[in-house]
Amino acid sequence: MIIAKSPYRVSFFGGSTDYPQWFKDHPGAVLSATINRYAYLSVRRLPPFHPHRTRAVWSEIELVRDNSEIRHPAIRGCLEFMEMRDGLEIHYDGDLPSRSGMGSSAAFTVGLLHCLHALKSEMASKRTLALEAIQVDQDIVRETVGIQDHVSSAFGGLNRIDVNGTRSDFRVTPIPLDAARLKLFRQYLMLFFTGKTRHASEVAARQVARFENNIQTLERMAAMVGEGQEMLMAGKCRAFGLLLADAWQLNRNLGASSDVVDAIHDSALKAGALGAKLLGAGEGGFMLVAAEPEVHGKIEEALSGLLRVPFEFEALGSQIIYYSED
Repeated sequence: MIIAKSPYRVSFFGGSTDYPQWFKDHPGAVLSATINRYAYLSVRRLPPFHPHRTRAVWSEIELVRDNSEIRHPAIRGCLEFMEMRDGLEIHYDGDLPSRSGMGSSAAFTVGLLHCLHALKSEMASKRTLALEAIQVDQDIVRETVGIQDHVSSAFGGLNRIDVNGTRSDFRVTPIPLDAARLKLFRQYLMLFFTGKTRHASEVAARQVARFENNIQTLERMAAMVGEGQEMLMAGKCRAFGLLLADAWQLNRNLGASSDVVDAIHDSALKAGALGAKLLGAGEGGFMLVAAEPEVHGKIEEALSGLLRVPFEFEALGSQIIYYSED
């Protein structure tokens, strides 16, 4: 049996500019960080004593005679990509809900590919995992997705991700924060679950269709990555929070919000938040709030109907945490 854990991420600036529909003609950039909340994938070879060839356990249990019959698109896509013909048992567990803006789908794909490479006694690099996961989701599953989630989950850490031209041209630049500044930055952040999930690819497809009419908005979103990076390195967490507020207004221009999300956002700001933004494609999922630590209590009270999720940053990316040939 092989078990992999692959982290989810929070995206601060530049989301949407990591879609191929944008970066094939314009520079894309994202500032994001992985957190200590994970997708767990386990894979083992299934003995040939069962009437089914493969057993896949996620929110459903699938028993199939041929891997092409698997309904879960990412599982089917990964097995096709890796040319897996053997019978397998695959299990998935996640620390956070799927379809919630935390990059859970990409973490799933990265983790499963990591397991399948290990099953073949192959050492896959972080870059290989990211590129292959992007290829599975974009070319085989045919989801409308960017590249930042796959790159973040594979690499781990607080990073600037740049891409221009093709998806294989991405560059990962770790943000060099010492322990004290990283701790201060983390203390400014709060994470709340809105209680609503959505299919990110469908939301993203609607936003991508608006790209041509929002070129200046997207260029400004990409420019915020460098500004946010400089603020973090200078320890200017308050300014970073205010920039987050500006970023959310740009996201709203692309159709990322809803009446419910706007109400949550406004409640956080009235309670003293510097800025807040929905993570991922929008319309639901998790909201990231930036605020000075002394007003966290007021914000939590204002958003008492929502679940606050504690987290810390992580820096390792996808890992094989158990390996046995038995």
